Parts: sequence; C-alpha cells; structure tokens
Amino acid sequence: MSLAFIFPGQGSQAVGMGADLAEAFASAREVFQEVDDALGQKLFALMREGPEGDLTLTENAQPALMAVSLAVTRTLEKEFGVGIEKAAFVAGHSLGEYSALAAAGAISLADTARLLKLRGQAMQRAVPVGAGAMASLIGPKTDVALAEAAAEAGSKVGVCVVANDNNNGNVVISGDKAAVDVAIEKAKELGARAIPLNVSAPFHCPLMQPAADEMAQALASATIIAPRAPVVANVTARPTLDPEEIRRLLVEQVTGRVRWRESMIWLAGEGGVARFAEAGAGKVLSGMAKRIAPDAEATPLNTPADLEAFAKGL
Repeated sequence: MSLAFIFPGQGSQAVGMGADLAEAFASAREVFQEVDDALGQKLFALMREGPEGDLTLTENAQPALMAVSLAVTRTLEKEFGVGIEKAAFVAGHSLGEYSALAAAGAISLADTARLLKLRGQAMQRAVPVGAGAMASLIGPKTDVALAEAAAEAGSKVGVCVVANDNNNGNVVISGDKAAVDVAIEKAKELGARAIPLNVSAPFHCPLMQPAADEMAQALASATIIAPRAPVVANVTARPTLDPEEIRRLLVEQVTGRVRWRESMIWLAGEGGVARFAEAGAGKVLSGMAKRIAPDAEATPLNTPADLEAFAKGL
C-alpha cells in the first residue's frame, strides 16, 4: 500500500519529547546535536527538561518539533533501513512542511533549524502581543463555508480570515482580536463551538505579511534542491518537486491558509495513499487522518517501540 509521511505542527510540543529516542538511538542524538550546533542554543536540553513556557515560545517550539520529526526519520533510515523513498509523498502541517522538506532532503537540517528559528521570531515580531487572536471552530456542522461566514462578520471591524482548514468539523480563524471576537459570536450563532486559542500571534493571516517579507529574504538565499519524495504543499494541497515553487510556496504559507483537510483528501484519493505515518511529537495528525480518510491507516511514530513496529510492518 502507498505510504505518506506526515509531520506535525505547533501545539504538539511537550516537555520530554525526543528524550526516549535520544536514549535509544545514536542517530537521534546526532540530529539533536546538529540542531543545537546550528542554533548555538541548548535546545535539546530545553526539550528534555523544560520549562514548558520556554519550549512553547514560537521561536523554540518550531525548530524543536522539527528536530523530533527528523530524529524519527533519520533513525528509521539509519537504524531500520527505512528511507524517505519508501513514501509516495510527504506533507507537514504549517511548520511541519519544513520538517517534510528536510526529511526529503530538499533543505539541510541546519538550514531548516535556522529558518524555523527565524520564522518563529518573525511571526512574533509581526503583530504586538495581544493585538491578534485565533479561534478554533468545532462541531459537526463546522466547515469552511461556516468559518468564512463567521470571518466575514469579523472582517467588518478588522482582519479576520480562515487560517487552517484542519479537519472535518474543525476550522481555525485568525486576525485582529476585535474581529476574531466578533467572528466567534457569529460562529456560535451558526451552530459551531468557538474556542479562543492560547497563541502568541495570529498565524496564517494577512497580519503576518511582515513575517512573510522576512522569510522571503531568508529563503531567497537558502539552498533548496528537489526533494526525494514529492511534498504536498499547505497552500495548494498539491504535490511539488520544483525547488523554486517550494521556495515561493513557503513564503505564501506564512500568510496563507493551511489546507490540511484538502491535502489529506488529495493524498488518500488521487495520491492513492492508504497509510499515513506521523513522524514526530504527538498524534494529532494521526487522529485527523482517521477522520478525514477513514479507510486509510494512520500510525504515530514517536517512541522507539513505534519505530521498530512500523519498520517490521513494512
């Protein structure tokens, strides 16, 4: 059956992530050391020991989550002989797209770590703390049309857009706080449950344009080569192997919608993927996969036992 590796985004971080991989595998330790060296920071110590508040900071969470994902894929390759070429496609949620590209060899591990550190810092700089907001709209009737209607109501007082089309019954809106507050009330009127998210900035909306400009400059000089497996991009929900298209889409991704539900539908449909392997911290994407593509298998890979069982089952 066709396989896709999928890579988690922000929110999957937790103190202690990656520690068991580092204890069990030299290849995982190498990844964490390479990331520390690239950043000039003891990031793995923060991942292993906390404090949680520092790990959750966007500029730390983004490279940390990527490091765990790459520890998984490198260990699979070096310890179990399961290379990225086993996958028909790779895809990642938001920052996870960088993890997917690094795992597929399109961007070096060190460059990916530095780009994600900058991405986190740029996103935080783009909007003053408290000026923006995000909210998750949840419920059986929640879809993009409902979220767009709620966002349109909010946009009368400021920026408000659909930021993440995550899953059947789960869409996220983002923008100015006042606009998101209005959209939350409208979403409730339309039958959705609306939960404000504890985030430091309004991601994936036009307010992130200053961050997109910073990333455009950084990515312009970054070395990007064709990945070893096609990467399904967040903003198009379609695969690409073209380095210049990858560069452009990574910039667009900062302000653009994460089309995760569409990406998974494409992978399970036209892409012919029957098995998803979530490489990295947590199992959020595995849960989404089971709801979006119920006929496909979805397996989280974040412990030594997970990796061994997965490799044996291929």
